[in-house]
Amino acid sequence: MSLQSQVAVIHEQELRKPQFNLLLWVMLALVALGISGGLYALYVGHHQAFGLTREIPWGIAISTYAYFAIISTGLCGLAALSHLFGGNNLAPLANRMVWLSIASILGAFLVIGLELESVWRMPLGVILYPNPTSNIWWMGTLYGMAVGIMLVELFLIITRRFKLAVILGVCAAVTELCANSNLGSVFASLNARPFWYGSQLPIFFLASAFLSGAAAIILFTHGASALRNSKVGRESFEGMQTAGKVMALMIFLIGIATGWKFLNGFVGSEAVSSAARLLTSGPLSTNFWVFEIGIGLALPLVILLITRLESIQALSSAALMVLVGQFFSRLNPVAAGQLIPQFQDVEGMPEYFTYAPTAPELAIVLSGIGVLGACFLIGEYFLGESFRHHHEN
Repeated sequence: MSLQSQVAVIHEQELRKPQFNLLLWVMLALVALGISGGLYALYVGHHQAFGLTREIPWGIAISTYAYFAIISTGLCGLAALSHLFGGNNLAPLANRMVWLSIASILGAFLVIGLELESVWRMPLGVILYPNPTSNIWWMGTLYGMAVGIMLVELFLIITRRFKLAVILGVCAAVTELCANSNLGSVFASLNARPFWYGSQLPIFFLASAFLSGAAAIILFTHGASALRNSKVGRESFEGMQTAGKVMALMIFLIGIATGWKFLNGFVGSEAVSSAARLLTSGPLSTNFWVFEIGIGLALPLVILLITRLESIQALSSAALMVLVGQFFSRLNPVAAGQLIPQFQDVEGMPEYFTYAPTAPELAIVLSGIGVLGACFLIGEYFLGESFRHHHEN
């Protein structure tokens, strides 16, 4: 047996421990729970199982799909940058980022598939009835293409054909970035929802992608080390520090963009200012101030600045906070854009509509987490040796 094979076997044995098995079963249980929720909704009717109405057609499943899709874009983009330019600190993390990007978009696909009432129409419609004038068609097509490209890229990485893998990685990143901007445009092009409408959202989603991707690779790299009960290597830690710098920069930029969005919103149209008040002082204020701003932006930035990126525990804590905050950063605007009645001047119309996710919706959300977590664990078990090499080797 070669030395490389012996090392691979040793690492497999390190992962065969109760913690690994327990985590895998928990993640698979979350997937099963979400699929059960989707099947229940299909049986009784989505209008009965979900807390959605004619006025609020999009709920937490849509925001969760956007959440995982945006994480995937960030991971793919950072992996492509590290592979393309080489010699940078992110390179040792790039192969793991490729796999996690695939895992995250698979989680997004499961969530949106369980949310749709006639999911089988989606792939048929994309292929048989293409509509190049539709942002949603472009989004689905581009994300599907990106998954295929990344799977081939991953195969080339495993077989150590790095030059070709770099080319495909760049193609995948460009495809995902275009898909991500189309995802933002799905919301931004709806002038019937003034809080979404405008050119800022696609760019905001791209910034959120790099923030989420940097946070995800920090957290999962630390998690991979913890699974093996070993310390993070020097090169990997330097990569985590670089990801932390990306995270800090994106927090700063997103904070500025968020501030200007609300400052402009308060002096905008009545619908936009109502949505801004809904988030800052209305029913969604806790979600906004505590989770999106406090936990998702302010606290991570303070932690990164105080520790100066020298503590792996601090980096991981900040990354986890960012990912929690980004979940609410996707949910809050989706909800706020719909909770404002479109005909506010009609007598008897409430100031705000109400929306509360139902149990099947929450189960579908958990299924996305389960897919990402299970794929991470499976990847560490079968591809752990590939994650220790990058194109410079």
